Amino acid sequence: MGLGGISIWQLLIVLVIIVLLFGTSKLRNLGGDVGAALKNFRESMRSGEEEEAKPAEPAEPGRLPPNEAQKSASAETRAKERV
Repeated sequence: MGLGGISIWQLLIVLVIIVLLFGTSKLRNLGGDVGAALKNFRESMRSGEEEEAKPAEPAEPGRLPPNEAQKSASAETRAKERV
């Protein structure tokens, strides 16, 4: 017995049928496409990790980062509304 009740002979028969239906050139192209997709996925995962690990760029003196500037501007607006 093989995997889940499937014998090696049954797997070979299925493989032969797939090769007869699609041909070796299409299967070779499919394998290359899957390999390229995996390679691109790995590269994007690495670049995503590098961006997360990258330290924040230092801000110019006297300027707040965009999200901090928005917080201080909204706090000033609220303070003016209270008066």
